[in-house]
Amino acid sequence: MDASNYRRVPLGVVAPRDADDVRAALAVCRAHGVPVVARGGGTSIAGQATGTGVVLDFTRHMNRIVALDPEARTAVVQPGVVLDRLQEAAAPHGLRFGPDPSTHSRCTLGGMIGNNSCGSHSVAWGTTADSVRELSVVGADGDTRRLGRDWQGAPDGLRALVESELALLRTGFPDLPRRISGYALDALLPERGADVARAFCGSEGTWGILTEAVVRLVEAPRARALAVLAYPDESAAADAAAGLLPLGPLTVEGMAADLVPANAGLPRGGAWLFVETGGGSPAEARAHADTIVRAADVQDAMVVTDQAGQRALWRLREDASGTATRIPDAGSGPPHGPGRGLGGEAWPGWEDCAVPPARLGAYLRDFRALLAAHGLRGTPYGHFGDGCIHVRIDFDLISTAGVARFRRFSEEAAHLVVSHGGSLSGEHGDGQARAELLPAMYGAEMVGLFERAKDLWDPDGLLNPGMLVRPNRLDENLRFAVLPHRPVDVEFGYPADGGDFSAAVRRCVGVAKCRTASVPGGADVMCPSFRATGEEEHSTRGRARLLHEMLAGEIVTDGWRSTEVRDALDLCLSCKGCRSDCPVGVDMATYKAEFLHHHYAGRRRPAAHYALGRLPFWLSAVTRTRSARLVNSLASLRPLAALAKHAAGIAPEREIPRLARETFSQWWSARFRNRVRAYVRQKRRTGADGPGGTGGPGGTGGGSGERRDADELFPGFGGRTVLLWPDTFTEHLEPAVGRAAVRVLEAAGLAVLLPPRTVMRHGPIGDGVTRGPLRLGTLLPRRRHRVCCGLTYVSTGQLDRARTVLRRTLDLMEPYLAMDDVPVVVLEPSCAAALRTDLPELLRDDPRAARLAAAVVTFAEALERYAPGWTPPRLDRPAVGQTHCHQHAVLGDAAERRLRDAAGLTGALAGGCCGLAGDFGFGKGHEEVSRACAEEQLLPAVRAADDTAVILADGFSCRTQLAQLADRRGRHLAEVLAEALGDGPRGGGSAGRA
Repeated sequence: MDASNYRRVPLGVVAPRDADDVRAALAVCRAHGVPVVARGGGTSIAGQATGTGVVLDFTRHMNRIVALDPEARTAVVQPGVVLDRLQEAAAPHGLRFGPDPSTHSRCTLGGMIGNNSCGSHSVAWGTTADSVRELSVVGADGDTRRLGRDWQGAPDGLRALVESELALLRTGFPDLPRRISGYALDALLPERGADVARAFCGSEGTWGILTEAVVRLVEAPRARALAVLAYPDESAAADAAAGLLPLGPLTVEGMAADLVPANAGLPRGGAWLFVETGGGSPAEARAHADTIVRAADVQDAMVVTDQAGQRALWRLREDASGTATRIPDAGSGPPHGPGRGLGGEAWPGWEDCAVPPARLGAYLRDFRALLAAHGLRGTPYGHFGDGCIHVRIDFDLISTAGVARFRRFSEEAAHLVVSHGGSLSGEHGDGQARAELLPAMYGAEMVGLFERAKDLWDPDGLLNPGMLVRPNRLDENLRFAVLPHRPVDVEFGYPADGGDFSAAVRRCVGVAKCRTASVPGGADVMCPSFRATGEEEHSTRGRARLLHEMLAGEIVTDGWRSTEVRDALDLCLSCKGCRSDCPVGVDMATYKAEFLHHHYAGRRRPAAHYALGRLPFWLSAVTRTRSARLVNSLASLRPLAALAKHAAGIAPEREIPRLARETFSQWWSARFRNRVRAYVRQKRRTGADGPGGTGGPGGTGGGSGERRDADELFPGFGGRTVLLWPDTFTEHLEPAVGRAAVRVLEAAGLAVLLPPRTVMRHGPIGDGVTRGPLRLGTLLPRRRHRVCCGLTYVSTGQLDRARTVLRRTLDLMEPYLAMDDVPVVVLEPSCAAALRTDLPELLRDDPRAARLAAAVVTFAEALERYAPGWTPPRLDRPAVGQTHCHQHAVLGDAAERRLRDAAGLTGALAGGCCGLAGDFGFGKGHEEVSRACAEEQLLPAVRAADDTAVILADGFSCRTQLAQLADRRGRHLAEVLAEALGDGPRGGGSAGRA
């Protein structure tokens, strides 16, 4: 599959290392009559990167920039070079490659040439064909051709064919900036230089296999500004777009409110144009943008000059190809049964037609009417300045009736585009999605000419057959046809997909944002395992495609027992980065847990699942037997440690973390008992009768005296009560984090309590220790439990055990959940994320699960929401470290950033993933990938920091990775703030120094 609606199973995949490999592969395929498909990043949305023969994957090896000449402003590249790598190489010279599709972080130059891609800056720098100078191509016959102007590299007979049809070629092509459909045979006209390289662009691998390209670079503006123009609706924005072109913008991109989050910070309106301007200085770029704002008839507008703000807005536009696949307010999930639709799902298929820019507004109105006539919905967006529109439509591509409607709509839409003087494709090519409709645009005579040209380049029809000429039908090879039509029996709730695991897997539409070689902007997380290995199977998309095949059952035939799926998921770190960074919200961590649950049902699991997956159980056993010191001593003996690691499935390179001699709860209990004893001694010395000195709890006149007494026991008694969650890592491994959090929360005036250890049949006492009033059964022994988020069980797919642990947790928490708005402060981001997401999805029928999930707050959120008047101590120091991947993906870190700013901790934390990721980095076979993930951002940032920098890492995994790989100590933000508080006032109490 690529990013289209189509699926074709190849015989095999070849990753050539050079042109000789390409020729060798073609020779074998030619001898056996096997088709050949050239593939780049697999982001094509018309199906042209799929094939039933041999697929040539150029991204693995033929991905180099061979040369870059700043003086000539040219670069020589191999077809597998990702566009962003070329941009990075050209940037130091003040240059760039002009076209830039929204998939620039993963699309390849070979794919761009094959499709004649464009991007948002085409109003300034044109299409890929405008930037191509020469191409090296291996033909179907195995010969290498160097394509250029004046018929350079043309196959025999091509010149004669063109010269015999000059009249047709001069009159048969519409005149518009985004005419991508069909072959660009008009580039071979004598008045256009008979440019064979330009004509090759957009041939979708049907004429030859590209092995090298000489491309033109353009001068990049020194400064840019972004004018965001607001209009009442998309038609008004489209009507205005063409009028802005004479002002010389770099982009004129359009989006409607359907695709924009409510908190995006855009000016007031229902649709927007993103108009970028350039200049020799920031002031010049700003002045150019202001000129455009004044000239535009807008409802509202703003100009953004800072780079971070511009990047955030461009991300909205670039993610639209994914976000458009989920239409809002379309129901919670796909219904099932014959003739029923897919709910909120939307698909390509009529993705990127183009009309003359002046006709765009009229075309959009007619297009909306056509959608309504067929009972379909879609959200147009895209390159308004070029008259090119992208749209994902809620086609039903599963039922027979739905597929028939898809065909009827496509046929009528083709005639509508042609009636406006447009092209069926304005950027992504025809592929299988639109090639069948080319006669509606060009007529039979021109299509016949396309076929004759194809036969000159590829007489045996080996190169990407079924594309452009003699095409496959647009409604065959649909990738959804093989999926089960009934919901699969699963454990998680998948609420965003109507409880349907098939719909969850279908979320991956192949835009491949997970295939980036570096973290975009340095802040995102997805997909660390792909960046470490560079292999498709270890990307989020690759894993989703394997799950798709598992459900289909044609290639992966052993279902949940599949070793192919298991091996691909083995290097998934469960970082949850895809949950937030994937434009369509694929949640591979959840899919992995689901798969592991079924895969190992009734079977022996890997040793690490028993050792690390059940870590809370083992650590609790150590605490009950008071054997932490013994365990630490044994673990310090290398032979015993090696034996233990081997038995537990732990990588031999890893050190076993030391256990705390005193757990966080033990410290808390001792602290509370000491406070009670000190309180009693004080009262005895002063001769008071009881609390407040007025006769005890039952006396009169307690009022303020009772409040003072209670405040001595519970600092912050007069403030808000918060429940501090003793997660496994804080409890047993780093209780200092919990002590520091108590110190800071109490200093902020909050009363800190811990969850109970036994199920209470009455309201909560408040200290997390006391069982309650004396009653029948109170003196009987009752087993104590700890609350637990179930994270380690979930991440290893032990979902039955996770449910048991979570139900027990809800039983313990029930008295607090029945109270109004008692926040639960969770210090470990991974545990907070598990409570927010995994808990309600695993126990979807228990209303208590949703209440606990809603009560969870992070340490910084608790201070911001419930102690808004508190001012943290000032540190005025730089901070380095990493935002926890689960924090980024599930919780968000806005409150943490504001708290750091208030404390004078300057600098942004790194993105990505630390690579330890819970049990992942400890597991055998994961050490190399774990280290590679850490070396991507975290370790370099820490090594580059000076001695004054504070190293922040709120996650236990992040701190452990730093300690073991960099010999640096990372600290939780609570520890840093607690240290800065010193020995000053503590919000009402004096006992229990952290």
